[in-house]
Amino acid sequence: MKKVVSVVGGRVCSKEVEKIAQELGRKLAKVADILVSGGLSGVMEAVCSGFKAEGGLTIGILPSYNKADANKFVDIAIPTGLGLARNVLVVKSADVVVALPGRAGTLSEVAYCIQFGIPVITLGSWDISGVIKLNTVDEVVAKVNELLKGAVDGNK
Repeated sequence: MKKVVSVVGGRVCSKEVEKIAQELGRKLAKVADILVSGGLSGVMEAVCSGFKAEGGLTIGILPSYNKADANKFVDIAIPTGLGLARNVLVVKSADVVVALPGRAGTLSEVAYCIQFGIPVITLGSWDISGVIKLNTVDEVVAKVNELLKGAVDGNK
């Protein structure tokens, strides 16, 4: 079974968060087969850029009906027409979710993870009960790798 990670975060982000997201994407491509995101700009575009640069497959689950809304680093665009309700699909597609800084949409994705029992790691994002809070990209990638191995082993 393919190892799937979702990365969630703001449609608008600082240059610092953008750099972190790109680094995260590059390093996640070493431990995951597929990256799922909301497919738009900001964190989503930066993480897709890094993941794709390392040969990973990226999927964007879009809020609109228009595939052209996907950022240029999305390999497979899934137009849903669901608006923010598509956040459920973004997290349910993954074995593990990583949350970077974002606003209410990101918080909803974190909350869905907690509700559905999907491991969610935060890096500079929402620090609430039920999340795994880590401080560096390398810590996040190591934890994602550990959780993905458990998820894949558990599916056998």
